[in-house]
Amino acid sequence: MRFPFAAFEDRRDAGRRLAEFIGASPDPSALVLAVPRGGVPVAEELASALDAPLDLVFTRKLPIPDSPEAGFGAVTLDGTVVLNESMVRESGLSETAIDRIAIRVRTELRRRVAEYALAGPQAPIHGRHVYLVDDGLATGYTMMAAAEMVRKQSPRRLVLAVPVSPADSIREVEPHVDRLYCLMSQQHPPFAVASFYEDFSDLADAEVQAILMKRARTTNIATPS
Repeated sequence: MRFPFAAFEDRRDAGRRLAEFIGASPDPSALVLAVPRGGVPVAEELASALDAPLDLVFTRKLPIPDSPEAGFGAVTLDGTVVLNESMVRESGLSETAIDRIAIRVRTELRRRVAEYALAGPQAPIHGRHVYLVDDGLATGYTMMAAAEMVRKQSPRRLVLAVPVSPADSIREVEPHVDRLYCLMSQQHPPFAVASFYEDFSDLADAEVQAILMKRARTTNIATPS
């Protein structure tokens, strides 16, 4: 599409429609990993259709010091870093500065992991059919970092599923996964994920925990045979 419009009532509506688009059905090897917080309600709908465990993948953008709303890449909990090299050059960031920012962001990720610890043990990734889910892509670098981190744990198949994305971001992210599903791709800027939702309210950490615990009660996290 050329321009955005409010295509989804809320994140759950987007998740249900995404699951229908994928043709999701029960899969004993499936595991759904959501980017918190906004990706969790979307991912819950897909996990329900797959009858699969739902867990979190922790990744966060690396902010440009003088313009923290903008990012020059992303880092994951295990230290995987993906950089937007053109932004790094434009920002004039040194390797030392990048390392310092990455350490600070990982500290924040560890704090968030501790907040969500009540949901239970992390589901194993090895040998699974893994779906990475968010409520939409922006630049795509946080999802690229997540995909690289998951690859290290040898999933059988790695799929990215999002309701919306800029067309450019899809092209950037696609080489990092085995398959990519996106309901709506916007061709021209400006782009904002929120523009596609009637209700794009922020989620509280307690809401994320409640969703994770609900899924944990209905599934097991054993490694598939």
